[in-house]
Amino acid sequence: MGQCPGCHTWNSFVEEPVAKGNARGESAGGRTGTRKKPTGLSQISMEERGRILTGIGELDRVLGGGLVPGSLVLVGGDPGIGKSTLLLQVCRLLSLKGKRVLYISGEESLQQIKMRAQRIGEFSDDLKLLCETRLGDIEETMEQEKPEVVIIDSIQTMYREDVSAAPGSVSQVRESTGTFLRLAKGYDITILIVGHVTKEGTVAGPRVLEHMVDTVLYFEGDRHASYRILRGVKNRFGSTNEIGVFEMRQEGLQEVKNPSEFMLDGKPEGASGSVVSCSMEGTRPILVEIQALVCPSIFGFPKRQAAGTDFNRVSLLMAVLEKRLGLQISGCDAYVNIAGGMKIVEPAIDLGIVMAVISSFKNRPIEEGLIAFGEVGLSGEIRSVNQAQGRVMEARKLGFKTCILPQVCLQHMPKAEGIRLVGVRSVRDVIDYI
Repeated sequence: MGQCPGCHTWNSFVEEPVAKGNARGESAGGRTGTRKKPTGLSQISMEERGRILTGIGELDRVLGGGLVPGSLVLVGGDPGIGKSTLLLQVCRLLSLKGKRVLYISGEESLQQIKMRAQRIGEFSDDLKLLCETRLGDIEETMEQEKPEVVIIDSIQTMYREDVSAAPGSVSQVRESTGTFLRLAKGYDITILIVGHVTKEGTVAGPRVLEHMVDTVLYFEGDRHASYRILRGVKNRFGSTNEIGVFEMRQEGLQEVKNPSEFMLDGKPEGASGSVVSCSMEGTRPILVEIQALVCPSIFGFPKRQAAGTDFNRVSLLMAVLEKRLGLQISGCDAYVNIAGGMKIVEPAIDLGIVMAVISSFKNRPIEEGLIAFGEVGLSGEIRSVNQAQGRVMEARKLGFKTCILPQVCLQHMPKAEGIRLVGVRSVRDVIDYI
């Protein structure tokens, strides 16, 4: 067929050869051996397997406490974001602990890797480097060297000769991932593979790639900014949506121990349209500065713009303010920004956005030492958010004196020393307070 019956585009079919198997349906990369027998639940041992600590606290946090032996971890991110640098730092710290580490690169030469390694620090001879893209040779090398941790950079460059498709194609990526999955489980090797991402931000290749691996980590951030965020979106051995914050320096990636203090660095004093709010990333509360700029529009069509949060959410909140409070902001340009470049879509920052917009519109600054969080409904009510106590404790730790939060959360909140808690039921209550 020349035309696809689904999307009606012409000449869009791509040939995907299927590896030939035997009569039992085993693929060319399959492994023959004794057939396994089913096991009862009572016969399965529940001994806790020791994790491998990487030595990077933020990475161990996202992984759920370290690397699990025999696991397959996928690390995705934009080009130049720092994936190879982070994994090379992991190799350095593990090799200094006496772990046998094998770094396999299909994109860089040995000289290029050494140039980056010299910038990071001293390395141990327990780290072995290999520049290879053929799966057959890589498999033989792993069986001979018997490493404990293997880095594959990247999965899109690996290929198997018996699959007649170009490296990076759907067939090659799926076959390569299947091979590494079998090696990880069969030889109890921890394998970390690097995956390039598409324009949409997802790992290039078939979606089944993320289903096959045990853990999926995304490295986010602007290449022109100093910070990077490592986010766990899938983890069979720990919680998801945990994040780790790093700062890119000359000597490599450095951990940011206190992301809230890092994000609030440089906050202006006495400026209107600036409010601090709190978002939960996994189990970690992070304080961010929400900035708003509202000014009369000189054109007939007011402009709306949001950076770091959902544009549609900002438009909805401004409609609530105009309907419920009678603020005439429909003829004003409005710009909302999450300072520091963070991308936050949690509804708990709604109250911070509302207060920042009102502060800029009225040109009245919010008092210093105030933080606010809560979800705003279409009726103007302030709805509860989860883990309110953790947010309040984080605010108190950073020296905030007043916290505006939903009245529902305040009813179940134990008394906190050193910070004043103000419960609100609607945006009208917020206006009356500020």
